[in-house]
Amino acid sequence: MITVTETAATAAQATKERSKYGEEYFLRIGVVGGGCSGFAYKLTFDTKYDETKDTRYEMHGMSYVVDKKSSLFLDGATLNYADGIERQGFYFDNPNVVKTCGCGSSFSV
Repeated sequence: MITVTETAATAAQATKERSKYGEEYFLRIGVVGGGCSGFAYKLTFDTKYDETKDTRYEMHGMSYVVDKKSSLFLDGATLNYADGIERQGFYFDNPNVVKTCGCGSSFSV
């Protein structure tokens, strides 16, 4: 399971509202192939949910979905959000990562 911090849930909800997505939209959290190190995180808003391929979670008033393949790479990870001088935006703390690229946008397990 992935943990979404209250800060990340609040930021995601604000982004959803700014984008005028309706209540039927949820945050989809996933891992895709790509980047220097092999994998990259992907965050999107979505309405398509497949019970056989996805798992739905509720945390801090935010609904999010992780597909079962991505769950393998995200087990124990935390999605957080920062709005500071040194770091801005969503980021993951993922105990499964063994290496990241220099810019930090991709990883390997």
